[in-house]
Amino acid sequence: MTTDVVIVGAGIVGAACAAELAARGLHVTVLDTQGIGGGATAAGMGHIVVMNDSPAEFALSRYSRDLWLELAPQLRACDAFACCGTLWVAADAEELDAARAMQAGFAAQNVTADLLDERALYEAEPSIAPGMAGGLLISHDSIVYAPSAAQWLLTQSPGAARIDVKLHAHVVAVDAHQVTLSNGERIGGAHVVVANGLHAGELVRGLPLQPKKGHLLITDRYPGFIRHQLLELGYIKSAHHATGTSVAFNAQPRPTGQLLIGSSRQFDTTDPAVDMPVLAQMLQRAARYLPELPTLNGIRAWTGRRAAAPEGLPLIGPAGDTAPGVWLAVGHEGLGVTTSLGTAKLLAAQITQTAAAIAAEPFLPARFEFGACHV
Repeated sequence: MTTDVVIVGAGIVGAACAAELAARGLHVTVLDTQGIGGGATAAGMGHIVVMNDSPAEFALSRYSRDLWLELAPQLRACDAFACCGTLWVAADAEELDAARAMQAGFAAQNVTADLLDERALYEAEPSIAPGMAGGLLISHDSIVYAPSAAQWLLTQSPGAARIDVKLHAHVVAVDAHQVTLSNGERIGGAHVVVANGLHAGELVRGLPLQPKKGHLLITDRYPGFIRHQLLELGYIKSAHHATGTSVAFNAQPRPTGQLLIGSSRQFDTTDPAVDMPVLAQMLQRAARYLPELPTLNGIRAWTGRRAAAPEGLPLIGPAGDTAPGVWLAVGHEGLGVTTSLGTAKLLAAQITQTAAAIAAEPFLPARFEFGACHV
């Protein structure tokens, strides 16, 4: 069997890459060990957010958010897209100064961001704990149910007729123009794209990916309890801890009326089980911002593992001279959903040798050294 592009991974990044390449006229085969939208895609919040920790991250997240906003009218109700906005909560005057600096940075790049004083904060979110200093509202940030969106990309997006999805297909090796499955089957393609998150390290030797375990909890239905995706301004610092365990307040209003509560980060474990002390610490942090939270009914908690790359930037592009024809789209950490559409555009531009809307250089895997692994 031969196709134009073979993509390993049917999560949101792999699905976006498949949809973009198929829209450009290429025939794509997507392989996944499990189902569509599993792994980190299923475990995450589905928050589509502009982040500005670095110029490259800002460029990719803003570009990708704009692509999501363009795509939104085509999505279905089950994809649960909602432009609820992100409200960064400032607990004190120092954090409000940080929010003011964020606003200036966004304004310089023509991203709408509204600084809220204490009164405006409580008008926007009455459930927030008293005593907060204000906040920053990024009104065009959004949410989506990523597993369902991945399914739409693979089956209903323009060009989907050129996408063939093979599930329960365990890829054990990749090389320049083919992949090998655990049953011995080989699937050839002019290009091979590895987009299966942490599992990419099983196929490409030496990938600089590190797992970050995270917890989430979802509540029963409490419509209107919060209106925006809420994050503490300290979340940015917590998100880039390189060791140990950290928690930060992160709450999302689901279209169902439920609340999705996060977040945590752990480097010192590969155990997928819910770590009750970490979950308790995370919920205690959330209750500091939402004091009525302990009275709500939590119905399920789970964990996921983010694939984190050094510098906080994903690897998008050719795997290197030792593996010509093999491409990477991995290492998105907590921004896989946000940046999936932009990642797909960058990768497709490289594969088809066409111009991209933003610079690809900061994301090229060539900034690291590794080679293909054959087993």
